[in-house]
Amino acid sequence: MPPYMKIGSIPRKRHMAHRHLPGFRGEGIFYEEVVTTGGFGRTYSICYHLRPPTRVRKVESSGSVSIDTWNETVLRHHHLKTGRMMPHGTPISGRVPLLLNDDVVMSRCRPSEPQTELYRNAAADEVLFVHQGTGVLHSMFGVLPFKACDYVVVPRCTTYRLEFDTGIHGAQPDLLVFESGGSVIVPPRYLQPDGQIRLGSPYGERDFHGPHETGVIDSEKDVTILIKDGRRLTRYTLAHHPFDVVGWDGMLYPYTFNADDFEPITGTFHQPPPIHQTFEAPGFVICTFAPRMLDTNPEAIRVPWAHSNVQADEVLFYVRGHFSSRKGVEEASITLHPRGIPHGPHPGTIVASRNKTQTDELAVMMDTVKPLALTRQAVELDDPDYPYSWLEDEPGPVL
Repeated sequence: MPPYMKIGSIPRKRHMAHRHLPGFRGEGIFYEEVVTTGGFGRTYSICYHLRPPTRVRKVESSGSVSIDTWNETVLRHHHLKTGRMMPHGTPISGRVPLLLNDDVVMSRCRPSEPQTELYRNAAADEVLFVHQGTGVLHSMFGVLPFKACDYVVVPRCTTYRLEFDTGIHGAQPDLLVFESGGSVIVPPRYLQPDGQIRLGSPYGERDFHGPHETGVIDSEKDVTILIKDGRRLTRYTLAHHPFDVVGWDGMLYPYTFNADDFEPITGTFHQPPPIHQTFEAPGFVICTFAPRMLDTNPEAIRVPWAHSNVQADEVLFYVRGHFSSRKGVEEASITLHPRGIPHGPHPGTIVASRNKTQTDELAVMMDTVKPLALTRQAVELDDPDYPYSWLEDEPGPVL
């Protein structure tokens, strides 16, 4: 988890009366909310509200999320050209699920409209990779700015609103979204027994950025929140705005980490993908392939080796740069190399990389333990010739 933070006004001790100024409304105290994981046994934060966070005026069904999976009859590689998706919806309604299993759902989102209603994912941690755009995530923890190539990590049950910059300087908002059934954490191998990130890890605590101000909203007007738990959607109406927190402290809050702050580990010969690991969750990992110096031995092959995925499905989202081991991919391409069949550098890429000393590519990788299913939306974006692209001649089925 990110480092301990303290923002705004909090009392000297936990569960101590945190009193208002004389004459303030209510019972004369700020209302404490403990936000925990693992019951009360894991990471938590404690927030102090102007009003009780439990003032619900209405609860109503809002339908469900439909995910139409594709019944694939063959095992093969896939290339999804998601950069060609047309913008639509909000940062919530515009999410298009592409790949999923019991542990994670990966979606693309290119919103064309602002998010006006608050949103809360009650069953999943979210990692929002900002492919394009800048803006602010608003939550009860305060104001969290984000920019291109940020991972925005949002713990489950965080009510939030994404606000993208618009106008002449605002880029088209573009997100890669991971919804994790388990907690998204810093890989334990990067941590000392004392909990601090080890020296020599590809990042440190200074690279994590939490909210920088509280952003208190003092409003008695009704506010709706769209809550998702699994596939079910519920709309709650609160009797006040929930972003009324005057202060909080703890280690559970939304934060950003920028992919360009990842410090690549290199060697004289090729280093395997685990050195790129950035986050970990039950059933999958997220890795960052950042620009880096290539292998320094004169005899080194400077593109990855061919390999069979024996116990993992491998997904790559191509962010920017020249992808030295792969031909035909473009910005925002997604490749899926499933277990059971080998993949590797495309023909000609080994020779082409011989004199290279560094790479400018940036990509996000997800490896999953359980096989991934494609949705029908993913199949619509798929290049059917991709499995044959390792042939030296024109791709096409081998008869």
